[in-house]
Amino acid sequence: MKHILFLFAFAYAAGCCFTTAFAADTPNVIVIFIDDMGYADIGPFGSETPTPNLDRMAAEGRRFTNFTVSSGVCSASRSALMTGCIHWRVNINGALPPNSQIGLNPDEETIAEVLKKKGYATAIFGKWHLGDKPEFLPPNQGFDEYFGLPYSNDMWNRHPDVAKFPEQAVNNKRKYPPLTFIEGTKPVSENLTPEDQKTLTTRYTERAVQFIEKHKDAPFFLYVPHNMVHVPLFVSDKFAGKSGKGLFGDVVMELDWSVGQILEAVRKNGLDKKTLVVFTADNGPWLNFGNHAGSAKPLREGKGTSWEGGVREPAIFWYPGKIPANTVCNELVSTVDILPTAAALAGAPLPEKKIDGKDIRPLLFGEKGAVSPHTAFPIYFNRQLQAVRDNRWKLILPHQYRTMEGQELGKDGSPGQYIQKKTGTALYDLLNDVSETADVSAQHPEIVKRLQAAADEIRAELGEGDNLGPGVRPAGKHIN
Repeated sequence: MKHILFLFAFAYAAGCCFTTAFAADTPNVIVIFIDDMGYADIGPFGSETPTPNLDRMAAEGRRFTNFTVSSGVCSASRSALMTGCIHWRVNINGALPPNSQIGLNPDEETIAEVLKKKGYATAIFGKWHLGDKPEFLPPNQGFDEYFGLPYSNDMWNRHPDVAKFPEQAVNNKRKYPPLTFIEGTKPVSENLTPEDQKTLTTRYTERAVQFIEKHKDAPFFLYVPHNMVHVPLFVSDKFAGKSGKGLFGDVVMELDWSVGQILEAVRKNGLDKKTLVVFTADNGPWLNFGNHAGSAKPLREGKGTSWEGGVREPAIFWYPGKIPANTVCNELVSTVDILPTAAALAGAPLPEKKIDGKDIRPLLFGEKGAVSPHTAFPIYFNRQLQAVRDNRWKLILPHQYRTMEGQELGKDGSPGQYIQKKTGTALYDLLNDVSETADVSAQHPEIVKRLQAAADEIRAELGEGDNLGPGVRPAGKHIN
């Protein structure tokens, strides 16, 4: 904060010449956020599905191989991206259902609100999932434009449970209302059909390209959180059967096309030298859906867990001329770092309330000797602190988790059945054992002690379960 205040004082002393020069270098920021994508679901991270646009993005940018989200589930993960806070700090947990009475508190400053202070135009086209009441929707969270779905595309009256358990259909329809597009804060197309779902990726992409064209002469923040590859999977006719890898591969190919369209719009408008584009995802694959789920290999488990397969995501950062091309960063960074990094690039002040993210420009730009700013990164799930990690080591704390180990995987959109297992305290060396197979706590008691002490400090500040710590701020509550 002192550094920011110094910059402001210097800008004031230097006069308008400094301000003009700084504004000329203010970058656009685009975040492309995929739903339920596994670590190995795109070409630059090992997939055999054709992803030529992401391959090019990685060749022209920087891959982050040690990139973690705040939690392995939708709403929690998205709140961290939007606020730069561990989701537990802003009291958003799990996946918010339709008609939720809570949402992201409008008192929190989102990345959109931070960048608007520097005159950025802001938009989101895609899945929000941080509360579907009007006061929680993007236009009340710093976004000038919003078009998309308010939550996951399976939260509708055609939910898989309806087909699998027809006798419960009435209850499911009450729980999952018809799916509706939202424009701004108003429904614009109600009771979406499967044919409508086939158009999701294309619609979001077209709106994103139009936004870039419209705002090419001034700085903008564009957030494109796709509904895919969340089940149920849908793909447009132009990509159906094209991947040779089944429906899941087709959907990934269409998302790759979307990335290509967005990057081409940036290039065509001469914005490639002043636009940061981030590609990543909210959590790992929904493994019980089998051939309709992605892959987190070589990571352990997937969505809905605190193992690496649930929280480590593929990530590519692209900013030609600034980020060194065709490079890799293995240092620990997170979605919570995107807000403070974008703020630093834009010269915008950070939120007044405490955040957990760090400015990772040294890592982004490949500065020699740059290391991860995170020495004790907490992973909460199911209202429980389940792990603490640094750049190399990960301390797993005792908890119950779901797994498909030994179970029959689902097929063609019908899910398999998870079983529950328990883990005790364990230490994993992620540098040499990214698959979390060997507990090395006995060999490294000093590391266990250090990370356990960090866990105690985190609990003292943020709490756990129903015991919220003094550092936790209230979620937004809907008032009827």
